[in-house]
Amino acid sequence: MSSDKKVRGFFTQACMQTAAGGSAGFVEVCIMHPLDLIKTRLQIQSTPAMAGNNVYYNGVFDCARKMVQSEGLFSVYKGILPPILAETPKRAAKFLTFEQTKPLFLFGSDKPTPLTFSCAGLAAGVFEAILVNPFEMVKVTLQANRSKTGELPSTITVAKQIVAKDGFGLRGLNRGLTATIGRNGVFNMIYFGFYHSVKNIVPEYKDNPVKEFFRKVAIGFTSGTLGSVINIPFDVAKSRIQGPQPQPGVVKYKSTFQAIQLVYREEGFMALYKGLTPKVMRLAPGGAIMMIVYEYVYEALDNYI
Repeated sequence: MSSDKKVRGFFTQACMQTAAGGSAGFVEVCIMHPLDLIKTRLQIQSTPAMAGNNVYYNGVFDCARKMVQSEGLFSVYKGILPPILAETPKRAAKFLTFEQTKPLFLFGSDKPTPLTFSCAGLAAGVFEAILVNPFEMVKVTLQANRSKTGELPSTITVAKQIVAKDGFGLRGLNRGLTATIGRNGVFNMIYFGFYHSVKNIVPEYKDNPVKEFFRKVAIGFTSGTLGSVINIPFDVAKSRIQGPQPQPGVVKYKSTFQAIQLVYREEGFMALYKGLTPKVMRLAPGGAIMMIVYEYVYEALDNYI
């Protein structure tokens, strides 16, 4: 094969991976965003005694009901623009990074191993986190705002306010970067590692596309569940760091492990798992949706091109 064909082959493949990953991210965020918002609301509240004049949420459905009652029907889609703007390139970058870094983690093997998938997933998660963290900062700020939907400031306004007050750095638009890296890195290490390892073990239904579809759904669902359960302490820390501080003007949650330690000491071990139910409700089916959309779009593009 000539060098021109190799370059063209790599470029075509990278474009297909990017398009399939971007499609997967867009579909997933449009369907699952309300659960992400509820997860954030549950994570940024502390205890009923510390809630003050704010409404306290007693679970997923109580949070959804109280939000709709006090903030309007479409309040469950607060902060959706940042993830829509971020998710398509973010997922595209994640899947592209995963596919392109797999050869770096073969460690002498002639084919990818579970360790290959996990290490490439970790690399993809870290890269994804660096790209998406400014959008996450804006999203969490919008999601924490309890104003009615029509009174909510725009995404651009919130981003400008953050930059004007605290700048672009780790105290401003990139606040909570290490927590986002921890969250996304751990999730994707487990998500990709488990999905591809198990998919290679569980027999494929080559002659039954319906059974094959549900095989992939089940593996993707389980992958998303495991990743969510294991990485959620980082997610709680991220929400506390990026969300409004309990006392205005005083930064209580300063770093990832300091926030985890503080939440554990003040609120107990289970507080590190706040928002787990909506997180799993979102990322378990979301994990299945992403892998299914990615694989079917990639296959369609491969057949077309």
